[in-house]
Formats: sequence, structure tokens, C-alpha cells
Amino acid sequence: MAKMATREAYGKALADLIVKNENIVVLDADLSKSTKTYDAKVVCPQRHFNVGIAECDMMGIAAGLATCGNIVYASSFAMFATGRAYEIVRNSIGYTHLNVKICATHAGITLGEDGASHQSIEDLSLMRGIPGMTVIQPVDDVETTQVIHAISELNGPFYVRLGRFAVDTINAPDYKWQVGKGVVLREGKDITVFATGVLVQQALVAYDVLKAEGVEITVVNIHTIKPIDEELIVRLAKKSKVIISAEEHSKYGGLSSAIAEVLAAKCPTLMEVVALNDTFGESGTPQLLLEKYGLTSKEIIAAVKKHI
Repeated sequence: MAKMATREAYGKALADLIVKNENIVVLDADLSKSTKTYDAKVVCPQRHFNVGIAECDMMGIAAGLATCGNIVYASSFAMFATGRAYEIVRNSIGYTHLNVKICATHAGITLGEDGASHQSIEDLSLMRGIPGMTVIQPVDDVETTQVIHAISELNGPFYVRLGRFAVDTINAPDYKWQVGKGVVLREGKDITVFATGVLVQQALVAYDVLKAEGVEITVVNIHTIKPIDEELIVRLAKKSKVIISAEEHSKYGGLSSAIAEVLAAKCPTLMEVVALNDTFGESGTPQLLLEKYGLTSKEIIAAVKKHI
């Protein structure tokens, strides 16, 4: 399988988009070579602005530019875009429902060696709580490319969660992304795994291991955390004796919470959660951190076998 970080795909897609659409404006907070918005600067420097290490200012500027008819892509590390700048995002972008696309990279513990201070494990919760904010986490380069292009044509604020390290490409080139529509990647029986981000690849590994043992599970990529695909969740919950939610995020407020809200209201179902268990991360390689904090195929397999 080919591998590419979703932040890399973001940079390439943005560079293509900014040339095609004169209404696109890109902002960055002194991290353009890390977030990959530098790719857009190379091809269109007059519509790429580095505001410096001033994330709150960046979001305020993004809001101002959006009031003038621009489609603004604002980028920084997820920790700073959602944490440091939260109040501006909420009041100047969310409350006013402006056309700003917050594309935050280096999300989750797979940021790696930069450690807990830079590892956003609560960003989905923060952004999901803002009224009118659409929250997306693409699984690979193919999906990221489609997301970045598609949201330029969708009005309103978006939060796109992107990663630092390379992940397997799981979607075919002819894949068609739709906002708010989960994707069934593998069909199985009795147990359904809803995963997002890097945990989708882990869920697919779990599927292969379990299938070799005679157990077939359903694996779903939930790329849109909000609005979540309620119809798909309910349909699969009705045929599953247990639902497993898997994400590289705190177990509070992210994918697992969104799924639990749907199940509680429409189809009460037993649920297992594979996520960060109320803890911060630490410095280490992405793979070691995933293993230490129980965010691998092993934990998904264990959750499945618990209910076989």
C-alpha cells in the first residue's frame, strides 16, 4: 500500500485549489512548512499570509476576510488552532457562521516526539461543541484531497483534522467522498467497528486477523464526526450485538460520544470504546505511543473477542 500523511495531501490539494479558485485565501501561523500550506504559497504567494505565532489573530483575520466573500483556509497545529484560539473560533467564526475552513495538522498523539503539550486529544470535542461547525477527519490522502476540494463549495465553518505521519492509502482513486456519510469498508456479522482517522487502518488490520480465525466484523470509516451518519449507525446497530468505537482522541466528546448519543436516542446497543482513557500523551514515536495507549488492532480484536 502507498503511504502519505494527510497533511501532505492537504498541501497538494490546497496548491491545486488556490490556482483554480480566485476566492481562496490561505492563512498560517508560522508553521507553513509543517502544515504544508507552503505548497499553496509557492504557486500563489499573493493569497497566502503568514500571520506569525499568533493563532488568535489568525482566526480573527480569517473571519474578517470571510466577510468580504473569501473562502479562507486557516492552518496551524491542532493543539493551537482549537485550544489557544478557541474563543476566537467560537465567537468570530462559529457564532457568525462564516466561511472559514480550519485545517489543523499534527492532531492526536501520533504527533509523536513533540509530546503532550502539542498533542491535541480533545480537539474533536471542542469543535463538535460549536453550533454549526462541521467536523471532519479524513482517513487517507485520497479522502483528504476530496475533502479539501469539496468544502470549498460548501458554505460555513469547517474543522478538518489532519495527521503528521504517513498512513496507508485505503481508498481507490475513484472513491467519492460525501459529507456526513460513513463508508462501510468491510461487511461482517454481529459486531460493527466504527473508526475514524488512523484507527480505521487499525480496524482493517483487526478485520484481517479475525477473518483468518473465522470471525468477520463490519468496519466503517466515519470521516464526518459532525453531522454524524445517524442512519448508518442505527441500521448497523440493529444487526449488531455490540458496537465498537475506535479513535485517536479522548474517549470524552469525540467519535465515541457522538455514536453513544445516537444509540441512546434511537437504538440502545452495547458499546465498547477504544480511545485515550482520560490521559495526556507523552513524547515518543507514533507507533510506540499507539501501542502504549491502547490504540491498535490488538485492542480492537480484544474488544471483539470479549463479545464473541
